[in-house]
Amino acid sequence: MRASLLSRWRAAMPVARRLFGRKIVLAAALVLLLVTGVAVLYPLLSDADPGAIEIGQRLHAPSLEHWAGTDELGRDVMLRIVHGARYSLLIGVVTAAGAVLFGTLMGMLAGFFRRLDAPLMRVVDAMMSFPDILLGIALVSILGVSLWNVMLALVIVYTPRVARVVRATTLVLRELLFVDAARALGVRTPKILCKHILPNLMSPILVQVTFIFAYAILAEAGLSFLGVGVPPDIPTWGTMIAGSLDYADRAFWTIFCPGLAIVLTALSLQMLGDGVRDLLDPKLRKAA
Repeated sequence: MRASLLSRWRAAMPVARRLFGRKIVLAAALVLLLVTGVAVLYPLLSDADPGAIEIGQRLHAPSLEHWAGTDELGRDVMLRIVHGARYSLLIGVVTAAGAVLFGTLMGMLAGFFRRLDAPLMRVVDAMMSFPDILLGIALVSILGVSLWNVMLALVIVYTPRVARVVRATTLVLRELLFVDAARALGVRTPKILCKHILPNLMSPILVQVTFIFAYAILAEAGLSFLGVGVPPDIPTWGTMIAGSLDYADRAFWTIFCPGLAIVLTALSLQMLGDGVRDLLDPKLRKAA
């Protein structure tokens, strides 16, 4: 067992060196690790209430007591950012997982079965003809304003992106010799899809996961800014910005600090996605 783990560790080290060899990718990974660690560990280490109202402390500038200042109700902005990271990351994780699950299934079916290609892709094209934010607004308006409905709407919005990428790759894979060999040996279609097609789709899927994660966090902030996102009582980074708009001229930190959290997290996810894409690109791998 130890020898097996040691061999896997040694095999993973060159991959890690190539991925984190670029300083910007390493910095992005550290930022994401910090955000995730704070979101997971802080509620376990502190019992401070992020919703505690202190009118006497309202709109105080950043200080040693309140690192990111206080908002219009005297709530600690830094504490709310830390607490809101749990919800913002949850939205990103659920959206990315749902979009990848349904998009991969749709893309594989469209790319492998010629009869399903046209009808499924017309649905995808119709959905992608709308801007993401407009489609999200329409879906949330229909489903209703709640945390889970926002995540469901974002899953529907980003599923077509994954489906198109997976379909394009599946169209190439189904014509390769190993698929023909499996067919000649009498392997059933579901097994071909699961054991021969799906493993070769992991590279583009991993890249899509990082991008959709970032898109979901930005989209939630946009929907909350427009008033059709998560309910105001849930302290996501987007609802924090939306709730502080009327006080931006007097207390810029109430918008700047959660906005900075959104930008750093989304940018780090994009940089990490670029690093994964470069790592999995055969041409760049050979050049290295």
